[in-house]
Amino acid sequence: MTEADILKALGNVAEPDLGSDLVTLNMVKDIAIDGNKVSFTVVLTTPACPMKDHIMNACTNAVKIIVNKEAEVTVNFTANVGSNRKDGGKVLPQVKNIIAVASGKGGVGKSTVSVNLALALAKKGAKVGVMDADIYGPSIPIMLGIRGERPMMKEVDGKGKVVPIDVMGIKAMSIGLLIDDKQAVVWRGPMASSALKQFVNDVYWGELDYLIIDLPPGTGDIHLTMVQTIPVTGAVIVTTPQAVAMADAKKAIMMFDGPQIKVPILGLAENMAYFTPEELPENKYYIFGKDGGKQLADQFEIPFLGQIPIVQSIREGGDAGKPAVAQDGDASQEAFLSLAENVARQVSIRNANLDPTKIVEIKV
Repeated sequence: MTEADILKALGNVAEPDLGSDLVTLNMVKDIAIDGNKVSFTVVLTTPACPMKDHIMNACTNAVKIIVNKEAEVTVNFTANVGSNRKDGGKVLPQVKNIIAVASGKGGVGKSTVSVNLALALAKKGAKVGVMDADIYGPSIPIMLGIRGERPMMKEVDGKGKVVPIDVMGIKAMSIGLLIDDKQAVVWRGPMASSALKQFVNDVYWGELDYLIIDLPPGTGDIHLTMVQTIPVTGAVIVTTPQAVAMADAKKAIMMFDGPQIKVPILGLAENMAYFTPEELPENKYYIFGKDGGKQLADQFEIPFLGQIPIVQSIREGGDAGKPAVAQDGDASQEAFLSLAENVARQVSIRNANLDPTKIVEIKV
């Protein structure tokens, strides 16, 4: 076997999301051959790649079928999270991808999704931060168990910067960490927008693959300021299945797709999709209606990222500062991990400048 033989074989293995072969995409490196043993590394577009097992099996089969049926194939993986930033990195220069999590109305679990999405991406091997941009009702400090903590300051390029708090493998920052949690934030829109700009420019995030921004509910000043200040990669819309929530989620979708903002929508997540009692994990009760989020995604022709069930442990974990993804064995952990994989997949597609509606999984 030669390196040329291996590359020829792997030229028949397609990257399912990007629709081209691994060799053309320069995703193969470090080929080593020793007798019948061959190893190489595949450079994934995201640490959270949901097709890792599929790619490994396809690579192994290609080498055995095309090169040597006796070959002992070892496929290693690494990741190089791409970026499609066109702003020259003037704001948050070391952050590759910025994901806004939004909802049309409050109470749909947007902050719960933000926190668990960040933790799930980190669990998959990415460098992740989460910014609580809900100026009026910051809840991430409670959910991450960092309520009452105060961030430190650091001098960066001669300027004082606020250092996010490291917790559970991610970096976290919230306006709630800078003010007394017993104090209400009573600001007019321009004041809140100005505070958000300062919040963005004065926090030192360092190198991140993904920065998750938990936006306040609704469609207002803060949302406009955020997209005008920060080069957002895409938005995740959170809704529940009920008609009232979906009516407001439509407004959020139209806001991001509107002429003033024009931020790509990575997809829609349906929270509180069904209730599953802990003692009857196979049972599903559709309290707020069934598949409303999926139908809304179909209506607007945007990706449907998945369903998150109502599980008592999600609420208990959020209140206790122990999110579902951080608790092994939690019944809802798999739902959040799947959500993270789908979000990472959509980011990769956008960064490759592909049309997400025309991506078809290629079987090898």
